[in-house]
Amino acid sequence: MIRKTALLAVLSAALLAPTLAAAPSTAATSVQTSRQTLSVAITAITPAVPRSPTDVIKISGTVRNDTGADMAGLQVRLRYDAQKLPDRAAMDAYMSDQSTATLPVNVSTRNSYMDLQPLAAGGTVRWEIQATPVQLGLREFGVYKIAVDVAQYRVPLQAERTFLTYAPPTPQKLPRTRLAVALPVIDQPHRATDDPVFVDDKLSQAIAGKGRLADLLRIAQSAPSNVTWFVDPSLLDDLNTMVKGYKVKTKDGEQSRPANPAAGQWLQELRTALAAAPVVAVPYADPDLTALTHQGLDDQPNRAIALGGKKAKELLGRDVKTTINWPAGGLLDPDALDLLSVSDDKVDKVLLDAANLPPAQPLTVTPDAASTLDSVEGPVTALVADPGLSRLFEPETSTSLLLSTQRFIAETAMIAAEPGQTLPRSLVVAPSRRWDPNPALVTGLLKTAGRLPWLQLTTLETIKPGKASVPRAGLTYTDQNRREELSGKYLAPVKETAERAQLTALITATRTQSVFDAAVLRTASSAWRNSTRMGRSVTNAVSKAVTERVDRVQITGAGPDRPRTLAGNNGFVPISVKNASGAEIRLYVDVRSDDQKLLQVTFQQDEPLSIGAGQSGTVQVPMNATPGTSGDATVTVQLRTADGKAYGKPQRLTIRTTGYTGIASVIVGAGLTVMLAAVVTRVVRRRAERRRAASARKTGE
Repeated sequence: MIRKTALLAVLSAALLAPTLAAAPSTAATSVQTSRQTLSVAITAITPAVPRSPTDVIKISGTVRNDTGADMAGLQVRLRYDAQKLPDRAAMDAYMSDQSTATLPVNVSTRNSYMDLQPLAAGGTVRWEIQATPVQLGLREFGVYKIAVDVAQYRVPLQAERTFLTYAPPTPQKLPRTRLAVALPVIDQPHRATDDPVFVDDKLSQAIAGKGRLADLLRIAQSAPSNVTWFVDPSLLDDLNTMVKGYKVKTKDGEQSRPANPAAGQWLQELRTALAAAPVVAVPYADPDLTALTHQGLDDQPNRAIALGGKKAKELLGRDVKTTINWPAGGLLDPDALDLLSVSDDKVDKVLLDAANLPPAQPLTVTPDAASTLDSVEGPVTALVADPGLSRLFEPETSTSLLLSTQRFIAETAMIAAEPGQTLPRSLVVAPSRRWDPNPALVTGLLKTAGRLPWLQLTTLETIKPGKASVPRAGLTYTDQNRREELSGKYLAPVKETAERAQLTALITATRTQSVFDAAVLRTASSAWRNSTRMGRSVTNAVSKAVTERVDRVQITGAGPDRPRTLAGNNGFVPISVKNASGAEIRLYVDVRSDDQKLLQVTFQQDEPLSIGAGQSGTVQVPMNATPGTSGDATVTVQLRTADGKAYGKPQRLTIRTTGYTGIASVIVGAGLTVMLAAVVTRVVRRRAERRRAASARKTGE
């Protein structure tokens, strides 16, 4: 009966078509106009999953007239296909084709249509239609195409497509698919150094009202406890800094901001929301792992993992996982995987995009999420996110919660019923890492997932390779993937800054980690892939701070106008180092002559020079001037760490050689000769005077 009525409707539309075409001033004009501006929307389907042939399916929604003219002769109809869809590819094809010419051919009758009263321009009318699985010809478990169209004089104008999943009892129980949902709380760095100076004030907006972070918190507060959360500790760190007064950089300098109590409240509510959920700490500041690997910054990922775990534990007040890694874009290459596997925390699971680890052979069914990769440290579990399901949590275009829910139900039901699948499989949902979620949509999908009999929500950590796993082709990392990384040009100053920052730790007495670890990691954040200008600004600020720190340890009295004097051909010249770093340091002083023909330096420092905070230290450097020379010579002084690395810039000192030791010998010798001559002259004179006196006495007698 339904099919006969549908055929009659099609014939009626065909007979009316010439009449409509012959009268431009009548409904045909409205048809042409309404193709672009008349809209139909489905707002409710109950039950979402009919389970009995006689279940009454109520479908309701609205029609809106934005044509600018009144419209009459409108009818809302349910269109359907009694043949179930064969696979997920057919589902994609159905939804991507939005032409009214390819709608399901069956047009329902009885209660499954509704005639509308004339609809005024700008008006909206609600509608409701009903049907049962029997009326729609549905006989077995599966996913079926349905659509609701609005027609004028039975000519379809606009339609909305969706799916209906029919789930009567099956002869054989369907395997229950294990579904793990990974949700990210990841942002970009908002500070350069650990000082309370922010490069922007975006966080204050993000945690307020309908801001992105406010939405993420709402989802966390209502999500099931088995949803796995990936949290960037640098975000928590920035928010914690905002709890007290802070400053924001502007074009004109810096502006002070008062303490932000909303930041503290957001942090506290997140702690509460995630108290029972599995939490993974993203490496601090979410560095671009593959780019760091390719540009020789191998130390940074390990430091980011360690610092991320430490900060997350401190700011969330609980233990967190650091052995699961979700790289930028969900993409890794073998080198990056090896670097993760040898980290101190030994990453043993990675969450990847489906394009990064495709099946070895084309499949007609959905592959299990888990597989195994080989690394230099042994096997690593790879968890591959299902792209179709993940997109439903973060649709590219605005879509209703209802249509997303119907699609989610249909996708997971199709997976459960795929032919030849007798073993339970695992699926992973993972939206993009810096997503801007719709809380109502995500919360609704999570609730739906918990109610479906063919799904079992579980944590990400429980997903492991099993008998249902399929062979994978290995990590696929394309040239385009490489071009999307932070470039070598961008990372060159980051690398130089990181090396100088590490020196400030190497000269300390305790040789602890650099105080710039967090700052350097912020410069290498994957967030700068799409914002290199901001990234360079952060890098410049960190580089400046590192330079200021390095310059706190200086050789005193350097400069051509402040010569050191070497009295004679050889002797000791004192060289002093001032420590204004605020901590005890130990370093070596390397002194080299710039002209060996004028001045030789033979200085070897066996023990480091220890200098307390705010104090100066001195070494006595033996030097030898070439005999017969005097004047100015130069030496280059370089401070070095215990392992010989140069600390700061080399300094050139002027050494003034006088040759006084040789000259003094000549002067002393000459003086002695003169003195002896004088003595002899006096003796001779006295003797002569005595002789003259004696002769005079004799003559007088």
